[in-house]
Amino acid sequence: MRDKDKEEFSKETIDYLSKLALLDLTEEEKEKLSKQLRDIISYFKKLNDLDTSDVKPTTHAIEGLKNVFREDIPWKSLSNEDALKNAEHKKDGYFKAPRILKE
Repeated sequence: MRDKDKEEFSKETIDYLSKLALLDLTEEEKEKLSKQLRDIISYFKKLNDLDTSDVKPTTHAIEGLKNVFREDIPWKSLSNEDALKNAEHKKDGYFKAPRILKE
């Protein structure tokens, strides 16, 4: 493995990624994740060695695929009261949910 590959997922990079993903990882988990990510990237880099000169580019994986759309027919939606009638937690006419983002 080249030195560059080892540097791609340094402790700082793993700390940054875990913070973005809101994951509280132990040092052991960070080490394991770093190795797994290096292995994944190493595998994808092997694809660069393939000779694809005779492979015809495709515009879509499934030839002849068509989207089938139904006619857009508007109908009356639920009233606010009907939408909230089974909600356990509601406030001021809205669903109330727990906060998920940190300050």
